Amino acid sequence: QVRLVESGGGLVQAGGSLRLSCVVSGRSISTYGMGWFRQAPGKECEFVAAIGWSGRSSKYADSVKDRFTISRDNAKNTVYLQMNSLKPEDTAVYYCAADIAMHTPRADLYAYEYWGQGTQVTVSS
Repeated sequence: QVRLVESGGGLVQAGGSLRLSCVVSGRSISTYGMGWFRQAPGKECEFVAAIGWSGRSSKYADSVKDRFTISRDNAKNTVYLQMNSLKPEDTAVYYCAADIAMHTPRADLYAYEYWGQGTQVTVSS
């Protein structure tokens, strides 16, 4: 059983920073692509960032490029999302997901087989 648990969400003022963590248990993520997605109230789930198995390749949504950084520590079976210069429009539930079929980062949420329960990020203006 693969389990993903996100943490690090919370309430922050615009311009602030948060670091999300996703700890995976039940299987090593060392060969998986990993991604972060988010869903705001009344909106569809959208891609945020993804990282390849080695950490050397990554992909970002245009809306977060140059503000967010995805990273991973395979030894700890953990993926991170560093979020800087947060904006009110970043408010959403953030989900971590594992793509066991591909080693490279993908933006397609339907490519991800395992998902966490999500962590709420709220950015006040």
